[in-house]
Amino acid sequence: MKFIRGIVLLIFYLLCCNTILAQVNIDKNLESSIRALTDSFKGDVGIYIQNLKTGATVEINSDTIYPTASIVKIPILLGLFDKIEKGEISYREPLIYRDSIKYGGSGVMQFFKDSTQTDLSTLIALMLSYSDNTTSLWNQALAGGGAEINELMATLGYENTRVNSRTLGRESIWEKYGWGQTTPKEMADILIKLNNRELISKAASEQMYRLLSNTFYTDYAVSGIPAGVNVASKQGMVNASRSEVFLVNSPQGDYVCAIFTNNNEDKSWGHENEAWVMTRKISNLLWNHFNPDQLYHQPEGINKYLEGLTY
Repeated sequence: MKFIRGIVLLIFYLLCCNTILAQVNIDKNLESSIRALTDSFKGDVGIYIQNLKTGATVEINSDTIYPTASIVKIPILLGLFDKIEKGEISYREPLIYRDSIKYGGSGVMQFFKDSTQTDLSTLIALMLSYSDNTTSLWNQALAGGGAEINELMATLGYENTRVNSRTLGRESIWEKYGWGQTTPKEMADILIKLNNRELISKAASEQMYRLLSNTFYTDYAVSGIPAGVNVASKQGMVNASRSEVFLVNSPQGDYVCAIFTNNNEDKSWGHENEAWVMTRKISNLLWNHFNPDQLYHQPEGINKYLEGLTY
């Protein structure tokens, strides 16, 4: 009887310790500052922030499912490198562009001439750096399609990160979330694991992280971080949803942030869109919070380079 009572007390003690540690691990000061920037936002906001050095976090609706828009290109990237690692396709696989696969929106491959020679590495670079829609849909097919990518996501432990578009059985979900869906916490975790060289393989993770560190879209979260600092990021934007996930290799410790929005009242595409203003403010706040010895404020006149830019 005493043995059983001892076991029960031990379990109770461990549960209490875990609860206390979880509470200690929340950055309350940062959370208060973040909420000051998000509470008035006219739409739904989900945020996950983690200081990779200390483990401190901030979570606001971090397990809520949001549309990915172009952030779905990260799961597609994982699907491609899974196949590359297995030897089913090659990173330098030669390909021929056909204008029958042309798709509008962001990107440049839609303007290529029919029968242009290219390769998989070019498709991947365009998909990530320029968020090219034509290459992304091509890459989705090369990765085995949405169903196969979703199986990989489940195997990797991501229950809510899924490809919906052109994926059999997910038509009704596509109507709700669009091309893909995820949560702030899951998408942030993918970047953390890539930074730690823990997805697919060490070499694959390193190459994927390099590719994600070369975005063209520096006028959102990246603009709140000093030039010369490595940032791996992906942006996703449709009319009522503007989102971004980014991991910063900062001097005083790496940190990750995922900001997802939905049902946004402001559907404009100018520099002062409410979601983009909030994203820039959060990004700069995080830099200054985690790097108090290297405070950064955007140079005077920088807005002339950012105004009028659209996705």
